[in-house]
Amino acid sequence: MIRLEIIANHSVEENILEEFHNMSVGAFYTKIPGVLGVGTSGPRMGDAVWPEENFVLVIWCEKSEAAIIEQAVANVKEKFPDEGIKVFKLNDAPSQQVYLPPPPPIQTPQVQAPKAAPATEQPATVDPFAPTSSLATPPPPAVHAEKNQEKKPLGMESENS
Repeated sequence: MIRLEIIANHSVEENILEEFHNMSVGAFYTKIPGVLGVGTSGPRMGDAVWPEENFVLVIWCEKSEAAIIEQAVANVKEKFPDEGIKVFKLNDAPSQQVYLPPPPPIQTPQVQAPKAAPATEQPATVDPFAPTSSLATPPPPAVHAEKNQEKKPLGMESENS
């Protein structure tokens, strides 16, 4: 199998797909629209300065179809020489699919039922909303030596007390 990556200006996308249709190739592809970048044909950034955008077609095919696709792209490039149309071909990959072995079965642990509590004990109740961390427990109230003394507003204390 061959992997072809066709990167071209968005303006020629329809022409490329039409040429594929005319030559009966490229029926299965992945299209990545709105691709930005800088190539030998200049920047394509989709902004006010460089408003054009590219697209990418990724095609996996056999060698014979790859040669026809390359010719189809060359035909479009001939009609639009300044539109930045490129074809990248990755080396041959094995033509057979690789199957991974199935995952091992999931082993569920055997859970033993808890032993019954003696009749004299009360079963412990668990509050599912109780904090589980000591950090979540508020600190105990501060103990003051002057517990029972009357509190006076600030600034109203006498100098004797």
